[in-house]
Amino acid sequence: MNMNTNTDYQIVPLSAFNDNYIWLLRRGDQAAVVDPGDAAPVLAYLEREQLNLCAILATHHHGDHIGGIEDLLTRYAAPVFGPAGEPIATLTRTLTDGEHIQLPQLGADFEVMAIPGHTRAHIAYYGRNHSTCGVLFCGDTLFASGCGRVFEGTPPQMRHSLARLAALPGATRVYCAHEYTQANIRFALAVEPENIQLHDRAKEVADLRAANHPTVPTTISAELLVNPFLRWDAPAVIAAAQRISGKPLTQPDEVFAAIREWKNRY
Repeated sequence: MNMNTNTDYQIVPLSAFNDNYIWLLRRGDQAAVVDPGDAAPVLAYLEREQLNLCAILATHHHGDHIGGIEDLLTRYAAPVFGPAGEPIATLTRTLTDGEHIQLPQLGADFEVMAIPGHTRAHIAYYGRNHSTCGVLFCGDTLFASGCGRVFEGTPPQMRHSLARLAALPGATRVYCAHEYTQANIRFALAVEPENIQLHDRAKEVADLRAANHPTVPTTISAELLVNPFLRWDAPAVIAAAQRISGKPLTQPDEVFAAIREWKNRY
């Protein structure tokens, strides 16, 4: 299993359901998990590696992100962090924009970012733990070459949330919660068929999936080159949005909304 080192803790992808990733952070004999929709892969890994679960982090209330928390709590007395304003009964600490949480067992420090749109109070965790590059756990807001559906918020809300993430340092590693990259790239190519970087990324992703490797984490800088949902100012994306909507679009929110609606039907 691939691991990515972030200074003094490792980040391990645990596969769940058809295409979810539960991110496990480990240092020594301690571990934390982000968005454990299913307890089984987490418990199996903790037991195999003889780790103690010291924290659970949730980004939003959907069942494929929190469904395993209750079972984990029957085995481990771990605090559960998550967004205020969402129906997650297992939370022991509710979080709002700008707060910081520390996981001393891992040497980790995360800033909470409010990124509503997919859900009403979706949050992300941005880590700066003595790292030369940040790490971002963003749930279902930003995906590799895509973004989440707008379920409880509005397209302008979602675009604003994505703009906040896009403004993070380019080297920031983006740990999203689903293996959607190939499908997202197919749509991105429909939006920007002449994007050379996107064609290069498509080949890279195809090779990774052929070898059964994850396509994430990605980086903010990579997404700015290939992700149509961060490229609302790119002339080719504006032209595609106008073509699909059949009318002139002058504002970034209009361009984003048109592309997102197109993706909903794609």
